[in-house]
Amino acid sequence: MTMSGLSETWPALPLEAWRDTYATLHMCTQIVGKIRFVQSPWVNHSWHATLYVTSKGLTTGPVPYENRTFQINFDFIAHELIVQSSDGRSGRVLLQPQSVATFYANLMAEMKKLDLHVDIYRMPNEVLDPIPFDEDETHRAYDRDYVNRFWRILVQADRIFKTFRAPFVGKCSPVHFFWGAADLAVTRFSGRRAPEHPGGIPHLPDWVTREAYSEEVSSCGFWPGGGPIPYAAFYSYAYPEPPNFAAAFVQPGEAFYSNDLHEFILPYDIVRESASPDETLLQFLQTTYAAAANLAKWNRDSLERASGPRSQL
Repeated sequence: MTMSGLSETWPALPLEAWRDTYATLHMCTQIVGKIRFVQSPWVNHSWHATLYVTSKGLTTGPVPYENRTFQINFDFIAHELIVQSSDGRSGRVLLQPQSVATFYANLMAEMKKLDLHVDIYRMPNEVLDPIPFDEDETHRAYDRDYVNRFWRILVQADRIFKTFRAPFVGKCSPVHFFWGAADLAVTRFSGRRAPEHPGGIPHLPDWVTREAYSEEVSSCGFWPGGGPIPYAAFYSYAYPEPPNFAAAFVQPGEAFYSNDLHEFILPYDIVRESASPDETLLQFLQTTYAAAANLAKWNRDSLERASGPRSQL
């Protein structure tokens, strides 16, 4: 990759150019996420299953295993997966063109070398026509440039989502990567219970969805795209959706409400091509949240503060 490519803060990410790589990477993140999931104590809304953005890629963070911990790190600069154990041992899997089945076998072999014997449910979630990981010879593309571009966008989104999250003092999720749908998200909660979610997400148990949406939320995120939105985009939605939410005035003007997804959508290219991507994205996050919170009559005075303390500790 050229230095100019590395220095491009908001790289282009046309879905068609990396669709096959995206599908393969999605399955690889699911494998790693399921390892964290099966080894971790249950945390509300499945927060124990997610991955986090790092300065090189994505990580599980520390995962418990008997009297040790381990973590799995995607490095999208060197293009390798590192398994690190708290006893000082480590293993490595190259990220390269290979089938999902090969990636799965290589990762499990490295973990066994570290005496990490973890068994996961090998069927993918939230995708149509899933193939068990250990049988998936279909997905095998890996374009290093586009994987790196995707991660660099996650770095920017993670940074801005954390800025957006900061003044909310009510219950709020971390900024984290949900490998089910391959989106980076942050979710604010009103503090009130929500009506039971209807479920129906492909290959995801309804009880998981219902627990995730057991409380009123306003959620936003970044997604590489697919289906009715065939391009990378930022999104924002409310559950339950308050009356007139779809007609709410949000900014910037290019944002729109998708009747297919029941979410506000801001195409990624609108952000990357704007004079101030940070301001454009924050405007979208703030106006869509305000629409959700105001229409649902959240107690915003008790949930928000103007800014964080600036005194030195």
